Amino acid sequence: MNTVKKTAEDKMKKTVKALKEEFNTIRTGRASANLFDKIHVDYYGTPTPLNQVANISIPEARLIVIQPFDKNALNGIEKAIQTSELSLNPNNDGKVIRINIPPLTEDRRKDLVKQSKNVGENSRVSIRNIRRDVNELIKKGEFTEDEQKKGMDEIQKLTDQYIKEIGTIIEEKEKEIMEI
Repeated sequence: MNTVKKTAEDKMKKTVKALKEEFNTIRTGRASANLFDKIHVDYYGTPTPLNQVANISIPEARLIVIQPFDKNALNGIEKAIQTSELSLNPNNDGKVIRINIPPLTEDRRKDLVKQSKNVGENSRVSIRNIRRDVNELIKKGEFTEDEQKKGMDEIQKLTDQYIKEIGTIIEEKEKEIMEI
């Protein structure tokens, strides 16, 4: 029973971690290097994560500077940023790329909040699916009726704990997006 519970908890932790990583890539009004986690640059014919071909720094709250390790990658980086979903306009000076993060409009903020809530709800559904799968394992296992009841109650407590944690993460992201 303990291994079943431990497995469920590990899966739930991974779901919460995945949610946090997904939220890191959602743009807010502030500059963040995490915005570029999903961007891949065509580097000598190989799609390579941006953070492996360039140094990303944030010298100011609304400015990102990307300095490639190889000057030949500059145009590829610029093209990858322009074609991304971030809607950012990079400025290439031949040595580095500077990106000014414009303040978000009210409509864009509301869209991002809606997107965040959808991502959060998907994580909640994942947690509930884990609970369902584990409960089925408990029912099929070699456990007495009392052990099954106790195990399912413990899994429900875990589920409630992680659903609440996801709710807190969503609220924090919503505040961050709506902050002017």
